[in-house]
Amino acid sequence: MNRGAVMHKPAIVLLSGGLDSTTVLAMAKDEGYTPYALSFRYGQRHVIELAAADRVARAQGVARHVIADIDLRVFGGSALTGDIDVPKHDSADNLDADIPVTYVPARNTVFLSFALAYAETVGASDIFIGVSALDYSGYPDCRPEYIHAYESMANLATRAGVEGSRLTIHTPLINLTKAQTVEAGLRLGVDYSLTSSCYDPDRQGRPCGHCDSCLLRLRGFAEAGTTDPLEYQS
Repeated sequence: MNRGAVMHKPAIVLLSGGLDSTTVLAMAKDEGYTPYALSFRYGQRHVIELAAADRVARAQGVARHVIADIDLRVFGGSALTGDIDVPKHDSADNLDADIPVTYVPARNTVFLSFALAYAETVGASDIFIGVSALDYSGYPDCRPEYIHAYESMANLATRAGVEGSRLTIHTPLINLTKAQTVEAGLRLGVDYSLTSSCYDPDRQGRPCGHCDSCLLRLRGFAEAGTTDPLEYQS
């Protein structure tokens, strides 16, 4: 543990149940924060990730786990919230730099807004989010400049910020590859068998192995020199 951390300081951790957010939760705990987990039922294709988030929250002993309901299906525009097929590929090398159809418009902006409200109610000045600017699917709301801009806005838009309690958005994975994220999580004892990252799992929750998220995850474990504990469809 970071001995310079303030023990029992509350922090909001956005928890999807995937590899990245689960690692970030462990990092927040290791830094001495008391985590309050926040997940979303936002009209996504499946709720398997929410079952994973619940498993992770219980295993890591969060102070409270809130699942907020938002229906982004009313807008559509994404393979995760509308009638658009999830793209599949044979290799992570086939992923391009274009913003994919799995991007949910303004999702992180919406999620962080809820996190701000949650933070004010529990007296937290810290929010953790598992975005990465390296091994990610090209989403515009995963970039450092976006996080910095949002943090500045948050400190203008909340009572806590106006009264001088500055809010910080922590992005401990922002400069890490997926392999480095896996390595960091394993050092902290993260059980990745509890997680779910796939955009298109089957009814048993088994990941497809070919969507962007699966391919990036599998490459991360391979480059970290270990095996993903999940059972894949193929």
